Amino acid sequence: MVNLSSEGISFIDDRGKLVAFNDFSLEKIKRMYQIEHSDTSIIRAWQGHRVESKWFYVISGSFTIGYVKIDDFITPSEKLIANYKNISVNDNKVLHIPAGYANGLKAIEPQSKLIIFSDLSLEEAKEDNYKFDSNLWLDWDDLKSI
Repeated sequence: MVNLSSEGISFIDDRGKLVAFNDFSLEKIKRMYQIEHSDTSIIRAWQGHRVESKWFYVISGSFTIGYVKIDDFITPSEKLIANYKNISVNDNKVLHIPAGYANGLKAIEPQSKLIIFSDLSLEEAKEDNYKFDSNLWLDWDDLKSI
């Protein structure tokens, strides 16, 4: 089940702002990477994973993150129902997309950045990467913004 697995707590004082994710365990994490979208026309979709789980955290701007439970990784149904969440840097939330799903993303604001955490190494992930047409399951241009 896709869920907001962790919510950050903000602390602000004269030195600045600190956001803590004290309930977000990194025990399963094997790697992390950052994605930046220079503009809002870029769509990165769909990438499916039978085994790999991912956690998404916006560090600048905002993103629409889509997800869909895949019925067949070789020939998925075109009638699958996708969902999405709009997440802003101000939300201080981590979105978990478990194994068995495809995910996609699109920046809502230019220069948006996010960090993705994965529970597979790069070598393991190469064997568990399924790409699907970005036009399937969601109309990315017709989604509601934040």
